[in-house]
Amino acid sequence: MKNFWKSGDPYVWLTGGALMTSLLMVGGLLLLIGAKGLGFFWPEDIAQMRLKDGTVLLGRITGKEKIPSIVGDSEDRTRVHLKIGNRDLYGLDFKWVDEDRIEKIEFPLGAVVLERREWGDMYAFIEDIERDGVSLPGEEEGLWEALGGLIREARGIYSRIREIETEEIGRINYRIERKELKIKALKLKGKGGEEWGEGRVARLEAEIEGERALYLEKEKELEALYRKLNENDVVMKTADGRSKTVPVGGIVRAYRPNAMGVLLKLGLYGSKLKEFLLDSPRESNTEGGVFPAIFGTVFMVLIMSVAVMPFGVLAAVYLAEYARPGPFVQIVRICINNLAGVPSIVFGIFGVGFFIYGIGGTIDSFFYPEALPTPTYGTGGILWASLTLALLTLPVVIVATEEGLSAVPTAVKHGSYALGATKSETLRRVMIPTAMPGILTGLILAIARATGEVAPLMITGVVKLAPTLPIDANFPYVHLDRKFMHLGFHIYDVGFQSPNVEAAKSMVYATTLLLIAIVLVLTIFAVVIRSRLRKKYSFGEL
Repeated sequence: MKNFWKSGDPYVWLTGGALMTSLLMVGGLLLLIGAKGLGFFWPEDIAQMRLKDGTVLLGRITGKEKIPSIVGDSEDRTRVHLKIGNRDLYGLDFKWVDEDRIEKIEFPLGAVVLERREWGDMYAFIEDIERDGVSLPGEEEGLWEALGGLIREARGIYSRIREIETEEIGRINYRIERKELKIKALKLKGKGGEEWGEGRVARLEAEIEGERALYLEKEKELEALYRKLNENDVVMKTADGRSKTVPVGGIVRAYRPNAMGVLLKLGLYGSKLKEFLLDSPRESNTEGGVFPAIFGTVFMVLIMSVAVMPFGVLAAVYLAEYARPGPFVQIVRICINNLAGVPSIVFGIFGVGFFIYGIGGTIDSFFYPEALPTPTYGTGGILWASLTLALLTLPVVIVATEEGLSAVPTAVKHGSYALGATKSETLRRVMIPTAMPGILTGLILAIARATGEVAPLMITGVVKLAPTLPIDANFPYVHLDRKFMHLGFHIYDVGFQSPNVEAAKSMVYATTLLLIAIVLVLTIFAVVIRSRLRKKYSFGEL
């Protein structure tokens, strides 16, 4: 036994077992998130339950569990978790049903799922369709075909409404706001009384009147579109016999999962996945898409990377190559290492005080006085959130860059000096390019940490729902002062702040899976670049 421990085999098995356990834990977590997240988009069949007391329920079976038994009770009883939808009728989305109360479970082919823009999903049967207040004659199958055509027509109208509201009217309002601020700036500078100043103010006011006239035209067009959107209704009949009139314009999609084959379900799955990736959220962020959050997350990480790389590399170069060893340098290194362990919320507080109130408030007083007291840069925005995260991840980049510089063979550095290169030339052309794999390692770690951070963002610019993206068609096209959405905060908001947490569980899993995928994509991109640089600047054995 003594020789067995001396051989080192137990330690090999111990370390290998620890590695395998870690991989299984990570793999199990990813498998759980993947199954729950990707399953969110699958159109599952709709069950109709007939209970022994005569009650009829219609909905989607989402799970089953054992009912906690009373002490001494040996009987095993289970209950079914049923998503009944129809929140506007029942006041809740889910219901537990004891399995011993169920008399019969059926899957009727005519059961319809309506995904609505308000009140969530509806599970019911088509009873009637009213067009301009007149009922359309026909059987269930004919009514179903007519409903599909009306939904496609309404979807086109709704797309046009969104285009007018978010793009055309948004641009008009933006132009009016900019012109009003220019007038206010001229008056603050005292130029409104001069002859050329008065003429410029009058010209701006005339342009504003023209924009307002265009705004009124768009409003009239919107009114006509809304009337057309709401002129058709579908009457649905629930499993318990209630009738509910639903405006066709409020329906996102309708489908009958029990009557669909695998190929049709796959097509619907792709449609719902596309909506999740490219559309905006609805229903308090519990439904719809997360594109604004995807855009905000990626854009914030890009700004953070651009900010942290030069400062981190320059600081590391100074500490490794220029600073004389001594107490001061040791204190700086200790501070950098301690900075990496500071809670992220502390960086958020610093970002509010230094970036937002300090730098942002100063920028507003010097460059945007006409907008005060409404702040422009003196409030949370994507720029300040990105710089806060850059400060948060700066120690990681500094340490990784120093390690990369120290890993450069001494012979390479001395060879550069021997050929007549100066210290700065050696740094620029030899040391930093050779250490670039290490520098990119620091950037990879910084991206991985910054992408998932939420606490500092909550007080430096992230919001539940951003009306506009930081990039649009309005000059100057990139608006770093705007607030933004973030996938990490979206998960927190949907999972813990939603009024309907139970219905939001699937959205939480799907968004979490998407956040992990984005981190992996950004990391793999940096790893590929690092690998190529490592091969390019490999010196072999010196």
